[in-house]
Amino acid sequence: MRAGSHPMIMDRNAAIGLLCQHVHEDSLVKHCLATGAIMRAVAGNLGGDPDAWERIGILHDIDFEEINGDMQRHGIAGAGILKAHGIETDCADIVAAHNHHLHTAPYERPVEIALQAADSASGLILACALVKGGSLSDVSVKTITKKAKEKSFAAGCDRARIVLIAPLMDLPVFYDHALRGMMEIRSDLALK
Repeated sequence: MRAGSHPMIMDRNAAIGLLCQHVHEDSLVKHCLATGAIMRAVAGNLGGDPDAWERIGILHDIDFEEINGDMQRHGIAGAGILKAHGIETDCADIVAAHNHHLHTAPYERPVEIALQAADSASGLILACALVKGGSLSDVSVKTITKKAKEKSFAAGCDRARIVLIAPLMDLPVFYDHALRGMMEIRSDLALK
């Protein structure tokens, strides 16, 4: 970014374009899109800007392929990529802090808490849709709640990260918003 220039605020398509410059694995792109959709869906209820929150969700794992599994760099490298592209500092800082393996302080801002919950819930809901034959429209809040209790189902989805949202919104309400957000982009996720 040039000295004296203003940070760039991107729209959804530009954020997806930037993500796809750095992330090539289809399942990771879908995870990022789903996380963004959930962030958009819950933003209004938590006093946030839906466009900004969706951008954060889309871009949160932008560094994942480049760090090659090095969780000591995840998030920090992503923030570096975003800053190099002139993305607003707040977005980059939230991406840097979302790696809970490095960020040990409690998440306090609603946007940070929502990202923790959306990051894990997106995988849980995608897995629910896959067991329904790829039909997201056949997934209900009841389905998500039931599957969340089965530790072996979508075992990589950290339920403790999802539960962080509970002080801000009841889990069934969160799941409802998350599901509706993902329904809005189900074609992008190759789901029915």
